[in-house]
Amino acid sequence: MSSNSFDARSEITVDGESYEIYRLDAVPGSARLPYSLKVLLENLLRNEDGRLVTAEQVRAVGDWDPAAEASKEIQYTPARVLMQDFTGVPCVVDLVAMRDAMSDLGGDPTKINPLIPGELVIDHSVIADVFNRPDAISVNSELEFKRNQERYQLLRWAQQSFADFLVVPPDTGICHQVNLEYLSRVVFTRTRDGVAQAYPDTLVGTDSHTPMVNGLGVLGWGVGGIEAEAAMLGQPMSMLVPQVVGFKLTGELPEGTTATDLVLTVAELLRQTRVVGKFVDFFGPGVANVPLANRATLGNMSPEYGSTCAIFPIDEETLSYLRLTGRPEHQIRLVEAYAKEQGLWHDPFHTPDYSQIVELDLATVESSIAGPKRPQDRIPLRSASRAVRGLLAGESQEAAVLAGGLDDAGSESFPASDPVAISTRIPRDEPPHVFTDDGSGDSLEWHSDPTQFLLDGQNLTLDHGDVVIAAITSCTNTSNPSVMIGAGLLAKKAVELGLERKPWVKTTLAPGSRVVTDYFNRAGLTPYLEKIGFSLVGYGCTTCIGNSGPLIPEVSAAVNAKDLNVSAVLSGNRNFEGRIHPEVKMNFLASPPLVIAYALAGSMHVDLLKDPLGTSSSGEPVYLKDIWPTTAEIKEVVDASLEAQMFTDGYADVYHGDENWRGMHVPEGDMFAWSEDSTYVRKPPYFDGMAREPEPVTDIVGARVLALLGDSVTTDHISPAGNIRKSSPAGQYLLEHGVSQGDFNSYGSRRGNHNVMIRGTFANIRLRNLLVPGVEGGFTKRSADGPVETIFDASNAFQADGTPLVVIAGTDYGSGSSRDWAAKGTMLLGVKAVIAASFERIHRSNLIGMGVLPLQFKDADTAESLGLTGMETYSIVGLAGANPFPREVTVRIESDDASREVVTTLRIDTPAEEAYYMHGGILQYVLRQMLAA
Repeated sequence: MSSNSFDARSEITVDGESYEIYRLDAVPGSARLPYSLKVLLENLLRNEDGRLVTAEQVRAVGDWDPAAEASKEIQYTPARVLMQDFTGVPCVVDLVAMRDAMSDLGGDPTKINPLIPGELVIDHSVIADVFNRPDAISVNSELEFKRNQERYQLLRWAQQSFADFLVVPPDTGICHQVNLEYLSRVVFTRTRDGVAQAYPDTLVGTDSHTPMVNGLGVLGWGVGGIEAEAAMLGQPMSMLVPQVVGFKLTGELPEGTTATDLVLTVAELLRQTRVVGKFVDFFGPGVANVPLANRATLGNMSPEYGSTCAIFPIDEETLSYLRLTGRPEHQIRLVEAYAKEQGLWHDPFHTPDYSQIVELDLATVESSIAGPKRPQDRIPLRSASRAVRGLLAGESQEAAVLAGGLDDAGSESFPASDPVAISTRIPRDEPPHVFTDDGSGDSLEWHSDPTQFLLDGQNLTLDHGDVVIAAITSCTNTSNPSVMIGAGLLAKKAVELGLERKPWVKTTLAPGSRVVTDYFNRAGLTPYLEKIGFSLVGYGCTTCIGNSGPLIPEVSAAVNAKDLNVSAVLSGNRNFEGRIHPEVKMNFLASPPLVIAYALAGSMHVDLLKDPLGTSSSGEPVYLKDIWPTTAEIKEVVDASLEAQMFTDGYADVYHGDENWRGMHVPEGDMFAWSEDSTYVRKPPYFDGMAREPEPVTDIVGARVLALLGDSVTTDHISPAGNIRKSSPAGQYLLEHGVSQGDFNSYGSRRGNHNVMIRGTFANIRLRNLLVPGVEGGFTKRSADGPVETIFDASNAFQADGTPLVVIAGTDYGSGSSRDWAAKGTMLLGVKAVIAASFERIHRSNLIGMGVLPLQFKDADTAESLGLTGMETYSIVGLAGANPFPREVTVRIESDDASREVVTTLRIDTPAEEAYYMHGGILQYVLRQMLAA
């Protein structure tokens, strides 16, 4: 029961039903707070118990100083936890292992049970093996189930064995879109101590794009799986009251631009603003001009600009979306009444206190793509072809984009520009290419290496910069009817004019929910999408997470014959190196209509604003402006094709599943029966030898460097993802256990088996370990004159000698997806500490959660400035016997000819994180707490 120190307990009545609420205006000064902090404030008021959540924590939010750095700790209790299957399966595996450990230590295993709702959506397992054929979805679905049956049995068992744990079966949709369209309540209701309460819907999710639901006014963000497990087990989440950046929106988007263009602009702007670890609140008169689906797109990309969340307030648009998606009228009235009563309703003329305000006039947004390696690297569409040539010529990203912008200076924005003749292009059989851009006087040379190949009886040519994957995929955009209908209308116009996709392009359509298929069918657009190659391949993340499936075999052979630097274009949110496909080096994010346009063009060299996409049936050149639908056309089709019944029907049996799902044999019982033969689900070693009391913390002495890394090393570089190569340690492990190469599946699908995952940690094909300069992939050296070996083999050798390990890295270490295996694998490799110039929020927290020490170089120190080679011996001192831990920790570095000390910042930021580390990890801490209860 709440302590109610602020006398905040009150009541609200809607449709004759009364709910207990905790009034925000009971806290002086709450009206000035940003929307996101008001939600946190209510959370603390309602959960105040004088022990975990105190009146001081409530005051910490109520007295929030916008200018102050985040320093005051609070305990946040989300209403629910959202998971997807890649990160959800290891969560369930850990919970099951905790039951075993609880039993081994003499406790009650059923105590290990979710205390708040957990919702898991299976969306990361379908692979686009088959495409551009009517039965693509059925074939891909059958392959998915065949590969993943062991994992799905575990999830079915968990659904029936754990309370308050629901699983949305395969082929339903992507977790964030299902969350937006169905699971989210906006205002949550739950009975507590016999009293019906109403409070803001909040959540944490085991996928970094959880902030997509911020567009609905629901506060949520991505966490690692280990944090999510602790939250489900009733542990409040320790966090610092953050700084909040206000993002003021004015104006309206210009004709021809899309939500994707807006979000790429915002991602670039906020990365420059540096909002890592901060909240972002959208406000201002332009909010009303941003449809809900566009708001969700902006929230979705929050991890790409580094903020914890990026939230919109509740307003009439929120209510309209709830009605569109078939929410009950009583729920909608409750949302409106509660938001207005609590001061959570958007007032466009009120400016809350913010740490910083960033402004954007929506009218300044222009058509864009982003890439080739990072989501925040926006390239105006007018500059794209020149920028790609610059990248191929070895220019830096900044120089290539700048040159492209200069070359096109003065050109009109799409779609108003007039068609012009085909841009100057030297034939592909005359390398190297030299382009002279008209009017600029700029000559650019890039190496061309055209490869001839035969495909379906056609003699074709492939070269650097050509597009081999065009995928409409990911929750980011497939949740947005305007860009999806826009893509369908563009396909319709293209087909009617006789255009076809280039034959070397693999084209896929993977919507975020079945509702997308419903409105495509109702609008009559499905046949046109299929005609142009975008047939349905499944309902899941597919290409955006590396489940793009194989390239067209003949194309793959051509790419590998000349090591071509080819491209993928996708409507997703991630394009990090090695993520999309191992044979594709450049990956560009784009809106769904532009994805289709690039499939028609077949090359990033084509200037979509000037060059024709192809030739019509009558022999005339067809330009993008000829087939680009207007805003009015899109709105007309959206209004005619979408209705609430689609959502209510589509989600009526959301937990039912198909015959494969329902027909599985699932054993009963409180304890899971582990199979020693399984290569998908194995009991993890985290609790092996665990005692009731933790061992004292000791210094880390005599450590060696496993990897010396540069800047912007993402969790994609660290955590195993994508295809498993036969020659890799993980591939060899599977072969040794009787798994044929055709059944390897992906790393993501095998996250429930630590034996596979540890072998894939730091094994990304694009990882650059400076201990082995010039070598890409998961390799290292144990001595300067020693052989190059896999990181896994080196780890085994070091651990056999009892040698602790460290990783040294640059800035933004661990950015990207919230992958707990990036921390789990690091720990299992024997790494005791990571020393980096800076950390991304989620990964730093996950390292602590797995008992790995995060240390940050001070001031301008870097591995390079300190002259570190990685062959030294490192000792981290000052931890043993410290209570509390010091803010600064000394690292002693010894080499053959010198010894020195470097002072680093200990990035254990809160007392709760200190407790987790002292127990060896968050799961061990929670288990001991529950054992003692």
